[in-house]
Amino acid sequence: MSHRVVVVGGGFGGLYAARALASSSSGRQPVEVTLIDRRNFHLFQPLLYQVATGGLSAVDIAYPLRVIFRHAKNVHTLLGEVVDIDVERRVVRLGDLEISSVGELPPIREIPYDSLILATGSRHFYFGHERWGQIAPGLKTLEDAQEIRRRILSAFEAGEQEADPDRRHAWLTFVIVGGGPTGVELAGALGEIANDTLRGEFRTIRPEEARIFLIEASPRVLGFYPADLSEKAAASLAKLGVLPLTGAHVVAIDAQGVDLDVAGQHRRIESRTVLWAAGVQASGLGAILATKTGAALDRAGRVTVGPYLAVPGHGEMYVIGDLAGATTTGTAALPAVAPVAMQQGEYVAGLIKARLKGRSTRPFHYHDHGSMATIGRASAVALIAGLKLSGWLAWAAWLFVHLMYLVGFQNRLLVFIQWAFQYFTFNRRARLITGQPAGVAQAAQDAAPGSTATLSH
Repeated sequence: MSHRVVVVGGGFGGLYAARALASSSSGRQPVEVTLIDRRNFHLFQPLLYQVATGGLSAVDIAYPLRVIFRHAKNVHTLLGEVVDIDVERRVVRLGDLEISSVGELPPIREIPYDSLILATGSRHFYFGHERWGQIAPGLKTLEDAQEIRRRILSAFEAGEQEADPDRRHAWLTFVIVGGGPTGVELAGALGEIANDTLRGEFRTIRPEEARIFLIEASPRVLGFYPADLSEKAAASLAKLGVLPLTGAHVVAIDAQGVDLDVAGQHRRIESRTVLWAAGVQASGLGAILATKTGAALDRAGRVTVGPYLAVPGHGEMYVIGDLAGATTTGTAALPAVAPVAMQQGEYVAGLIKARLKGRSTRPFHYHDHGSMATIGRASAVALIAGLKLSGWLAWAAWLFVHLMYLVGFQNRLLVFIQWAFQYFTFNRRARLITGQPAGVAQAAQDAAPGSTATLSH
């Protein structure tokens, strides 16, 4: 009988684990893989901010899981959500998952496993202020990206129709909370939209006069980068009209703006568009696993794993990616980035295959090949094998790396063409406002004579 491996999560960790275990042979396989995900596609999250800012379409950075594994005879993909784990019987339980208006999957299904790989990633974290999520959306899913795009573009449209100078000013003020790579890339893209993409398209407002605040609690943006690269990133952001505000802590967020504590002083920024890039928390499956196995969780909800990425006392259960925290050897938790999840996925797959052959393996060791963040057109910072890069060279390296890791040749080609088009024309093709335009109707009403209503999302 084949060894049954269940992989939960089709992100980078789960995808690379399943790929390493996949086989194109039609014969009997020593390993049978079941890949379970709530979505039927793999999402290339590092480029999600470009969907949020109209540079790319959703289909450019997503690829169907069934297409990826259509030639892998030993991989079975399932659409579902794991809601429970029976550790004693070694089965995962899939709960209800509604699929549009077509119908629903069977209520509860049980999938048996011999080895279990959990790679369910992370979610937004608002530091105990979950209601902020309705006002300041984060960026983790395609729906998040489309909502952020809607809010950004709708803010300019609302400003075009707003007669009151103060309210127009609030519509054209954008606040991004979090000065890490996601916040920096989002702020840079927003600066390009205001300064280049929308220039000359409006008659009442000047998009280039928009104010973009990047709020960071630590002393500098990109705090995990060397200080000189961080300073270069801040300088590049300033050229795009982005105002980094460091040492600032968010106190409150409402539909009209943000309250900050800056060096003990209160500051209020009136803004109708607040975006969140400040914190993440491991998926809820970590808490389920802790309850079932007694595994320890850190403050971000990540599972403490052993040196072989297994749950202590349960050598058949592995946790990788954003869901995995520090190891039992005392090593600090690795950063929640795609390369970590990729290497962990491949490592666990190799570990399972080696153990089936009776071979021993070394504990997991992460090989840090560097990090990079793009700020805007021909501007980025990168730290690769100890080499510091900035400007055009870092930007070119960023483009190459992201194209190489993007899943699917068609997606790589389409993204390359769109990037080239955007570079030479300054245009962003995917500038579509879908859903209800935020605030536009209300702005028009307020602009009418005798109106005294207050704007809100």
